[in-house]
Amino acid sequence: MLRNFIIMLAATGALFCWANFAAAGKTDGRLDIYWIDVEGGAATLVVTPAGESLLIDTGNPGHRDPDRIVQVAAREAGVRQLDHVIITHYHTDHFGGAATLATLMPIKHLHDNGEFEGQIERPDKAYLECKVEKRSVISPGDLVDVKQSPEGATRLEVRCLGTRQKFIAAPTDAAPTEGCAEARPKPIDTTDNTNSVVTLVTFGRFRFFDAGDLTWNLEKELACPTNRVGQVDVYQASHHGMDASNNPVLVRALRPRVAVINNGTTKGCDPNTFATLKELSSVQAIYQVHRNLRPDGTPNAPDEYIANATKDCKAAFLKLSVDPHGATYTVSVPSTGHVRTFEVKDE
Repeated sequence: MLRNFIIMLAATGALFCWANFAAAGKTDGRLDIYWIDVEGGAATLVVTPAGESLLIDTGNPGHRDPDRIVQVAAREAGVRQLDHVIITHYHTDHFGGAATLATLMPIKHLHDNGEFEGQIERPDKAYLECKVEKRSVISPGDLVDVKQSPEGATRLEVRCLGTRQKFIAAPTDAAPTEGCAEARPKPIDTTDNTNSVVTLVTFGRFRFFDAGDLTWNLEKELACPTNRVGQVDVYQASHHGMDASNNPVLVRALRPRVAVINNGTTKGCDPNTFATLKELSSVQAIYQVHRNLRPDGTPNAPDEYIANATKDCKAAFLKLSVDPHGATYTVSVPSTGHVRTFEVKDE
């Protein structure tokens, strides 16, 4: 629908050139995060206080998911270009929408794993040749070059903590993580999930963690023997909330206050993951992009915390907004009218 609207505007001469917009979004001093419904894929949009945009993953191939991304970015966030796109790994529900998305909205800088020794899976030709202004291989410790707000404003940092099965070193003063000795491995994952980019977004004291589809055994390496991440405020459940990921030893080390699960109606938000989050004393709220509709009794968050309740949904999104001082953040579910504000943690 949005694509047809854009074509109609172009035909009437009413469409402005995307490049004429210097700022990506609203420059209101707040950090905004949107979880866009891509039916069990991943597309997390971050709009910075300076009005730049960062999209982590692009959903599935075809037009459905790119259209949804553009709709939320343009209509809700005021975004006219994607300043940065991070592709966590080479599975189609994460990179597949990029080629089409690049035809709908300018992509300034694409960050991914490139080609590397021991590469398990490769993206298709459409992705490799999609139109972007710049491509970079992202590595552990790299900072994404996001624009800062005027001097004196709260500082924003977007850092890669790990990718391609390598991670940053733990802080030298980090204490040993509890539960490492008892943490049991799972069968070795031989897919590209293991190469997922781990991203930490920090705004003042606020911290948001997104590890793509990183799986169980490698999650332990982030937490053991010492915590390489520290505590976070918001945890995007890894791998859509599947229990091949979300190792309790890592989730407990992160001690999130809010968890967000970008699941589908029959994909993700598995019972073991849900139990891990529910049992963690630090977790005050769990949000889901979709209500679980599996017939196996899989649990769900309360109705007002779920963006989409039915299979034939309207692709509703979740939104989080951090105040300009990085002291509080508000999570909203526009489709249900739910709004709740949380205090940023003092680690």
